Amino acid sequence: MLWQAMTAARDLGRLHEIASILIRHGFGDVVRRLGFAHALERAGRALHWSEGTELAQLEPQASVRRAMEEMGPTFVKLGQILATRVDLFDPEWIAEFSKLQDSTPASPYSAVHQQLTEDLGAPPEEIFAAFEPEPFAAGSIAQVHLARLEDGTEVVVKVRRPGIRVGVEADLRWLSRLAELIETSNSELRHFHWQEVVAQFTQSLRRELDFGAECRHAERVASNFAGYSDEASPVLPLAHPPVGEDESSSLLPLIVIPKVYWQWTGERVCVQEYIRGIPGRDVAAVDRTGLDRKILARRGVGAVIKMILVDGLFHADPHPGNLFYLPGNRIAFIDFGMIGLLGEARRGELIHLLLGLVQYDSAAVADVLLDWTGEGDVNEEALKTEIQLFVDQYLGVPLKQLKLGSMLADLVAILRGHRLHLPPDLALFFKAFITLEGTGRELDPELDIAGEALPLLRDAMAIRYAPAAMAKRGWRTAIELAGLLSNLPRDLSRLLRSARRGKVDIHIEVAHLKHVGDQLDGAVNRLVVGIVVAAVIVGSSVVMAVSTGPTLWGLPFFSLLGFACATIGAIWLLSAISRANKADRERKPRGD
Repeated sequence: MLWQAMTAARDLGRLHEIASILIRHGFGDVVRRLGFAHALERAGRALHWSEGTELAQLEPQASVRRAMEEMGPTFVKLGQILATRVDLFDPEWIAEFSKLQDSTPASPYSAVHQQLTEDLGAPPEEIFAAFEPEPFAAGSIAQVHLARLEDGTEVVVKVRRPGIRVGVEADLRWLSRLAELIETSNSELRHFHWQEVVAQFTQSLRRELDFGAECRHAERVASNFAGYSDEASPVLPLAHPPVGEDESSSLLPLIVIPKVYWQWTGERVCVQEYIRGIPGRDVAAVDRTGLDRKILARRGVGAVIKMILVDGLFHADPHPGNLFYLPGNRIAFIDFGMIGLLGEARRGELIHLLLGLVQYDSAAVADVLLDWTGEGDVNEEALKTEIQLFVDQYLGVPLKQLKLGSMLADLVAILRGHRLHLPPDLALFFKAFITLEGTGRELDPELDIAGEALPLLRDAMAIRYAPAAMAKRGWRTAIELAGLLSNLPRDLSRLLRSARRGKVDIHIEVAHLKHVGDQLDGAVNRLVVGIVVAAVIVGSSVVMAVSTGPTLWGLPFFSLLGFACATIGAIWLLSAISRANKADRERKPRGD
C-alpha cells in the first residue's frame, strides 16, 4: 500500500498538496484508485472532494498539463520528458506536454544574493564590474542575470533557485514509489513502463540541477565542433563562401557554443559568454539583416546530425528558443540542460535505420526496430508486414519530398500500436530529430532534410566499416573473448562445486505478485489475531468459573481483563478488515 511506502512524514504534506491539485483538475478518481485518499486519511489529513467542477470540463490532455504546471517545477520537467516519449503517448498528448512552460516569477533577490555570495566566494557586485539584480529570464529551476567582467566582456550568470533541491528530491521519492505501485497494481497502465520513465526523468532532472555538468557537456560539444566547416561536413560541400559572407566571417566558427568561465561555475551557478544574435524565433529579423535562411537551415541540420551520428553527444532540444543566428550565417546553441548520449553501437543502428528509410529498405528498418523492442511479446510477422506497407508507400517519392521527421514519428506510432516501446536513450533522439525538422522548415520550407542527411549517412557507414574501424572493433571483441575464456574454467569449477553442495539457487521474481503477497501477509496477520482473540475468550470463560482469586464487581478480575483484551482485539480486527475492503474498492477500476 502507498501508506506503507510513505516512510518519511515530510513527504505527506507534499502528497496532500498534489492530491488536492489533482482533485481540482477533475482527477479525484485517480486519487482514490492510487490510494492517496486512504494514505492521507490515515495521516489525519482531509481532502476537499467538491473542488474542480469547472476545471474538470477541459479535455483530459489539457487538464493534465495544467495540473502539472500547478504542481511545480518537478512536474513541469516531467511533462517535458514525457513529451520526448513519442513511443508511449499519442500525438495529442505529446503536443500538450510540449506546451509546458517553465517560466515562473523570479526568486527574491535577497536569497539569490546570499546564495551567489556563498558560491562565488564574494558578493556578485565585487566579482563583476556590473551585475543586474533584475533577472532577464526566469525558469522553474533557474534564473539568469546579466553581468559584465572587468575587461568589458558581457556574460550571463545562471543561478539555481535557492532551496529548490529539497522539494525536487521529495517529489522524486514519491514519484518512484508511485511508479512501482502503478506497475504492480494496474495492468492497463503497466505497458507505459512508468518505473523506466521515472528513472529516466530522475537522471535527467538531477543532471539539469547540476550546472557544472551542463557546462561540461557544452564544452564537449564545443570541442567536437573545433575546426568544423562547410568543407569538413559531408552534408554541406560548399566550394565558396555563400552570399553575404566575407573572408573574415568565413574564419569564424560556424557553430558557436558559449564560453564557460569555470572560476565562477559550480553546481548552483554558472557563468557563460553572453551571445548577441538574432533569436531563433525571429525569422523576420533574419530577412532584415540579410542572412541566408537556406544556408542557416542546412548548417543547423548538418550540425545536429553530426552531433547525433558522429559525436554521440547532442543537444536534445534544438527548438528556436535555444538558437541564435549570427553574422556570417553562423549558428549559436545555448542551454545544454537536456542532452542525449548515444553509444557507438546505438549510432550504428541509427545509421542503418535512417539509411533504410531514405533508401526504402523495409527489411533493414524492421530488423533495427525489432532489435530495439527486445524480447517482449510481439508478433514479428505482423510488425514486419506493417513496416513493409509503411515503407512501400514512399517508393518513387523524390527525396526532397520526404519528411524524415514525420516518417520517424509514423514509425514510432506503429510501435505504439503494437504496445512496444523504445530504449530510453533513443527517446531523446526521436524528440530532437522531429524538433530539428520543424525548426529547419521554419527557416526554409523547401528544406530537403533527407537529401541533406544521405551523404552524411553514407560517409558514416563507410567510416564504420572501414578496415581500421573494423580492426579496432575486432580487437576489442577478441580481448573480451579472451577474458571470457580465461575465466571459464574457474566459473565452471565454482558452478560444479555449488551443485555438488546443493547450493545452486534459481531466483524468479514476478513484480506484479508483490501486491498479492502483501495482501496474503495482511490476511494471515488478521487470521492470527482472530485466533488469539478466540483463545483469549475461551480462556477467560474458563477463568470465570474459578471462584478463587481477586474479583471486580463480584466477578473474577483476570476473566474481566481477558474479555476486555479480547474486545479490543476484536475491534481492531473488524477495523482492519474494513480498511482492507475499502482499499480494495478504491483500487478496483470502475466497471469491474
